[in-house]
Amino acid sequence: MARRPFPLNSHPMRILLSLAALAVLTFLAHAFPVNATTAGFAYLLTVLAVASTWGFTEAFILSIAATLCFNFFFFPPVGTFNIAETQNWVALFTFLTTSLIASRLSTKAKRRALDAIERQQDIERLYTFSRAILLIDSSESFPTQLIRKLADIFQLDLAVLYDRRTQDFYRAGPSEAEGVESQLRETALHGTTPSSDGSFTFTAIRLGSEPIASLAVKGPGITDSVLQGIANLVAIGLERASAQDLTHEIEATRRSEKLRTALIDAMAHEFKTPLTSIRAMTTSLLDSPDQKPENRMELLKLADEEALHLENLIDDTVAMARLDAGHIRVNPEVLDISEIIDEVIGSLKTELQGRSLEIVGQDGISACALDRQLVKLAVKQLVGNAAKYSPPDTPLRIQMKQDGEMVGVEITDFGKGISVQEQNRIFERFYRSPSVQHQIPGSGLGLSIAQSIARAHGGDLTVSSLPGETTFRLVMPREYKGEDLERRTNSGN
Repeated sequence: MARRPFPLNSHPMRILLSLAALAVLTFLAHAFPVNATTAGFAYLLTVLAVASTWGFTEAFILSIAATLCFNFFFFPPVGTFNIAETQNWVALFTFLTTSLIASRLSTKAKRRALDAIERQQDIERLYTFSRAILLIDSSESFPTQLIRKLADIFQLDLAVLYDRRTQDFYRAGPSEAEGVESQLRETALHGTTPSSDGSFTFTAIRLGSEPIASLAVKGPGITDSVLQGIANLVAIGLERASAQDLTHEIEATRRSEKLRTALIDAMAHEFKTPLTSIRAMTTSLLDSPDQKPENRMELLKLADEEALHLENLIDDTVAMARLDAGHIRVNPEVLDISEIIDEVIGSLKTELQGRSLEIVGQDGISACALDRQLVKLAVKQLVGNAAKYSPPDTPLRIQMKQDGEMVGVEITDFGKGISVQEQNRIFERFYRSPSVQHQIPGSGLGLSIAQSIARAHGGDLTVSSLPGETTFRLVMPREYKGEDLERRTNSGN
């Protein structure tokens, strides 16, 4: 069986190459005769080069060999290992001592340089990890992204994070984690580090003096100082994520309170008119019970219409609250889009009274599969806004269109228009233009909900506006794709 050669980077091969270099140098010194001093300096430089390149072991062996060559070839009597003069003995041992000391110093300098490079790499990786923590988004849970970035940046075979507060484990890396859960729990509970089993290194994640999590890593080149730095960064990251979650909860509570206040204000304003009308009619009937039957019937019809108007307002308000809670459930039915327009105009009879209203319908619009209540609410919001934000002596135009498999409703008013900057913001929840928020009542929810309804159907709501003319376009597929499909109302917002 053939013997395998030594690899080029092995100690034996390095020693052989060093001795070969010494032999070549000795041959050149004899081929081009030089004195002993020159040869000694050449040997010393060779030893220093080997020490700085490969290390002390190779330099030590080369120093002994160079001393013997120096004695044999350059100190009289030449060709023997005897030394005739005492000064040559001093020179020989001085050369040997200088070679060994210089080799040792060169090796230490090399090791320190390598240590400095490793420390710099550790600092760079810790800095990269800290930046990665700051850039973690909300696409996945914070600990999941954090442990994945840790394994990637430090090139770990495996990293396992245990969060004491949630009792969850988070893993990243190509290797398998077996039997570390109990040790991680113990580390997080008591803050003590169990003895390493040779493959995993454990550390407690502390916030102040109290452990909040624990970490196990498996991989090369993780020193205690680096591991402690990682633990500190993980603790900061987990606390930052906890603070963000608390901030989101506070913001959700604030928005919920804002929604509640807005709905109450809207209800107080919208409900006042029909309630006042109903109260006036019932009071008239009670004060004058002997009125003519036709007068009583007229008052009762008016009261019934206002009660129906009030019922619609209540339904719309409840629907708005339900939609803004986070989800839209679409229940499609086959209908004609013109039916919804007629129902909206009927429900807004009071708001549109005295208005010039133009309704334009395209011939051949097919029946659509839409949610009647939701689409009616969206169109009602758009028509109501058009009437509210334009002068009462200007006309309104409602146009129905079909383009292939898409049907649309365009509502145009001839008010002062919407600035380009605000066109990108009017679909945000609770946003109201500073120019009207203290002049015209409203909640800032209508357009956001109308757009969410359009998107829940697979369509969209857009706006185009110039000074003196504003058009909202509600576009939806003619056939709804899906049955009772629940969609997020804030998708795309």
